[in-house]
Amino acid sequence: MSEERAADVALLKRFTPLAGMKQENQASLARKVIVRQLDPGRLLFKEGDNDKHTYWIVSGSVELREGDQVVAIVQGGTPEARSPLSPKNPRSCSARALEPLEYLSIDSELLDVMITWDQTGTYEVSELQAQFEGVAEDDWMTTLLQNRALHRIPPAKIQAIFMRMQRMPFRAGEVVIQQGSDGHFFYAIISGRCVVTRETPLNKDGIKLAELGVGDTFGEEALISESKRNATVVMLTDGVLMRLKKQDFRELMNEPLLQWVDYEKARQIIDKGGKWLDVRLPSEHQNLAVEGSANIPLYFIRLKLSTLNKGTKYVVYCDTGRRSSAAAYILLERGFDAYVLQDGLSSVDTGLRRATPT
Repeated sequence: MSEERAADVALLKRFTPLAGMKQENQASLARKVIVRQLDPGRLLFKEGDNDKHTYWIVSGSVELREGDQVVAIVQGGTPEARSPLSPKNPRSCSARALEPLEYLSIDSELLDVMITWDQTGTYEVSELQAQFEGVAEDDWMTTLLQNRALHRIPPAKIQAIFMRMQRMPFRAGEVVIQQGSDGHFFYAIISGRCVVTRETPLNKDGIKLAELGVGDTFGEEALISESKRNATVVMLTDGVLMRLKKQDFRELMNEPLLQWVDYEKARQIIDKGGKWLDVRLPSEHQNLAVEGSANIPLYFIRLKLSTLNKGTKYVVYCDTGRRSSAAAYILLERGFDAYVLQDGLSSVDTGLRRATPT
């Protein structure tokens, strides 16, 4: 089969609901979509799957089967192929390629956000782009819309976020935020790369916590917890960041996103397979903690994301809710299902493990 190729606006216009989008949004989306291939006999998805992607057939044919019964054959280029393939979850049927297949696959949540944004926007995307004339990153809004945190925010607030963001160019080696300083802005990278480091008493040069690229965000911890910056962020390359003022961030992104639960609701989540996550310091965790909780300090949360499971619900806690709300925001932003324990440990009257006196 031929190699995978990028989609274009003309191709997207062949399918619903993509055909109804504004051309500027179609162009931005096309840059994120690949035309993929599947060999004959291979499954695109199975009956019962909870695959959160939407599929369209570009060329070739696919057989839809419920149990042992073939319910349809969809051929690329036909009227039937204009609509998404068995879009409901869990899948009501299996889809198997009958011949070499080309298809589009788009994250269903991203698609929903894009369509909602496109249809509820009170202005054209091009009007926003005009504010940043000369910026090569002309699809920065589409890039940021892929951030899963925005999938939980009402479209009107997303519009306000984009309108209030400021474009800030930076040079390689330039410090964006300094550990120990006050936090005033939330940042999103639209070009270039940054490195995040944290200075410790034993390492004045700083421990590398993360390397960030296009679409990544940072700076939320200090804004949410009303604390000093707990890390330094330096540009590795020349780049462009979008920044949002503290009050705008708290009003438009933090408040509508965080999921607060009381202890009773938290226990229900845990009883159904959820996990406690303590984001205080190890010394605090050793002294007093919820029985069975994992401990990842807030300042290490980015570094330890790979140790967490996106299929697990996490109830995040600290002493008061300040550090845990910052940690939960980071988890939600990266596709985890996280809840904040309201009032922190002060709300927990059972299930605490205390350090044994020595």
